[in-house]
Amino acid sequence: MRKLFSILLVFGMTLAATPLQADSLIPSPPELGANAYILMDAQSGRVLVEKNADERVAPASLTKMMTAYIADREMEEGRLSMDEETTVSVNAWKTGGSRMFLREGTKISVRELMNGIIVQSGNDASVALAEHIAGGEGSFAQMMNQQASQLGMENTNFTNATGMPDPDMYTTARDMAILARAKIRDFPDTYDLYSKRYYTYNGIRQPNRNRLLWRDKSVDGLKTGHTDEAGYCLASSAERDGMRLVSVVMGTSSSEARARESQQLLNYGFRYYETFRLYEGGEKITESRVWKGASDQLDLGLQEDLYLTVPNGARENLEPKISVESVLEAPIERGSVLGELTVTHEGTTLAERELVALHSVEEGGFFRRIWDAIKLFFLELFQ
Repeated sequence: MRKLFSILLVFGMTLAATPLQADSLIPSPPELGANAYILMDAQSGRVLVEKNADERVAPASLTKMMTAYIADREMEEGRLSMDEETTVSVNAWKTGGSRMFLREGTKISVRELMNGIIVQSGNDASVALAEHIAGGEGSFAQMMNQQASQLGMENTNFTNATGMPDPDMYTTARDMAILARAKIRDFPDTYDLYSKRYYTYNGIRQPNRNRLLWRDKSVDGLKTGHTDEAGYCLASSAERDGMRLVSVVMGTSSSEARARESQQLLNYGFRYYETFRLYEGGEKITESRVWKGASDQLDLGLQEDLYLTVPNGARENLEPKISVESVLEAPIERGSVLGELTVTHEGTTLAERELVALHSVEEGGFFRRIWDAIKLFFLELFQ
């Protein structure tokens, strides 16, 4: 393993002059009347508040976020379109619980089903779409679980597309936040469906059960859920001044309680934290000496944007530290991992990312390689 050398990057002159604001100086988060909850920044993924976030609970109709996510993925990959139609089966028509009020034997578009699932929370619409995509709800549930695994939802198991009670179906507040964040990140073009307040089908106009859509103009999603076992649940998201938060509350006592508790979480996060892009993907962060190459310098940076969520006022007091292999020899391919960036705040690590080559460096000519080999020999000899 090649040796690494480290560099401390200092932001302006504030590191020594200004005391760091610690999370401990932020007021304690509100205590909510919910069995489990979590507040997460949608861009950075940082968890700001959590309680029983990994406790397995019934997902109720939050399940439908995954049902819609699978449809989004199928459309992205060209196997489904909003305009194609399916015929409503007897099985879908008979599905109980909250309904879109589909009629057996009628044709309905994927677009209408997506509205029925997201806005009206239709169990019948969820079954109809699952059957259209996978041929049956059981096969569709397998697709849901495969997708959950790929997203890192480690404590989730789906057995149906609706969220109807099943002893073998479970999730966590954290996993639902991961799913909500993935929806916002991966399929922004259909995210506006989650902000619709009403949808009408078959002459029946139904409201979105997410009360925050009427109370807070910054809230634009996501999904409500309720069963006797799960209690009242809500996965919500809001954006203020370029910062987006995801809140999930599970097991509240009423539809009013889930809205109220979610609002408390969102307000707390926006009041005391900020999110910003520290580095842009592909941006040069540092450069390093290259031996035996056509060029003797290599720019290093990150593959993707790095967003951080920190207490208000702490942005200027972060400590980014880079570690790079001490000897880099050509040829080097673009994208090669050659070091690591670590960002800390008061000794707490906020982010760790791989540093990669931002361009390739071809092998140098014969005499360049020989001369650099001689210099390297003596450099290592006297280290």
